[in-house]
Amino acid sequence: MIFHVIGIGNKEPDFPEQLMSLIQRHQLFSGGQRHYDLVRHLLPDTHRWIGIKSPMDHLFELYQQANQPIVVFASGDPLFYGMANTLRTKYPEAEIHTYPYFSSIQLLAHRASISNNLLRTVSVHGRTWAALDEVVIRQEPLIGVLTDVEKSPSAIAKRLLNYGYTNYSIWIGEDLEGEHEQVRHFSLEEAVKENFHSLNCVILQKEIHRDIPFGIEDTAFEGLEGRPNMITKMPVRLCSLHALDLGSKTVLWDIGFCTGSLSIEAKLRFPGLAIHAFEKRKECLEIIENNRFKHGTPGINVYMGDIFETNFTQISQPQAVFIGGHGGRLNELLQKVNSCLIAGAVIVMNAVQEDSITDFIAFSGQVNWKLEQPLKLRVDQHNEITILKAIKET
Repeated sequence: MIFHVIGIGNKEPDFPEQLMSLIQRHQLFSGGQRHYDLVRHLLPDTHRWIGIKSPMDHLFELYQQANQPIVVFASGDPLFYGMANTLRTKYPEAEIHTYPYFSSIQLLAHRASISNNLLRTVSVHGRTWAALDEVVIRQEPLIGVLTDVEKSPSAIAKRLLNYGYTNYSIWIGEDLEGEHEQVRHFSLEEAVKENFHSLNCVILQKEIHRDIPFGIEDTAFEGLEGRPNMITKMPVRLCSLHALDLGSKTVLWDIGFCTGSLSIEAKLRFPGLAIHAFEKRKECLEIIENNRFKHGTPGINVYMGDIFETNFTQISQPQAVFIGGHGGRLNELLQKVNSCLIAGAVIVMNAVQEDSITDFIAFSGQVNWKLEQPLKLRVDQHNEITILKAIKET
């Protein structure tokens, strides 16, 4: 299969002679309706057009039946979250030639006189918030965002404000190259109140750096009422994170999250980490939500209910598991967790009771987990904590 993917903007294109010659040599063309309206007068009279629209499976069937090269018109840079990437994924053996135009984020940067040197771009168009959450937590100096109807500039501004990232301002490019083009710069508070043209993109600009400590003080977390000590203490938390070795991991399960302190600290240190946090106590839902907003950690997936009744099949397999509580059913919990682990996964547990230590060590031997040397810590006058770590070998 042969594809020529030509990027165009939001106005009638002025193609160079080389591209016009290529267009005139072909008969089969494809793109969205907006693209067709812009290029129809440039196509051969005998051309055939395949519209790009859902369902995509039908589009791919038409492509496979074509038996001739296809010229595809796409928005901006087809290699920038664009059609050329889609074709490469679908047809890895295809011959794909790309002729890019400016991406919408590049156009916005040009209009706003913003240097591209430090620009990091993500897309939330038809996607989750995950990529944006990661770069915001990292506090990248310039963040380009491809938006959609739901994840609009106002929704983006509101999300940053909710999680305390008031240190950004927002540039919004509307209908770039169109008759209603506007480029405006707002504070996040101003952007939340505005409505914008449906064709838009965003650049977030960091004005100052938000200070985030390495190791959050325990008193900075909201805790269970009347039980201030029900939290993984900061020194223990940091040692547990070290044991989890999250730098090379993509998925963490936090079982028995309580205040959410370990999940929050992990997300701040490893913003790209997918975190799934589990807790039975209903009152902990509001606590972890309040702590997430306070400490700027969107993107932690929270599951409430009895862990032994939780269906893990729809949750990504963990490469690291932290056990902060087990309700007196440790062996049963370890069996359930073990059934979900991949080889090389790390399991870390903080234990106070001697029988929990003994049971963890015994279970590790039964299922071929490689047990590492336990670490014992005492913080102030609190009970001694034993940090246990094992690695699933097979």
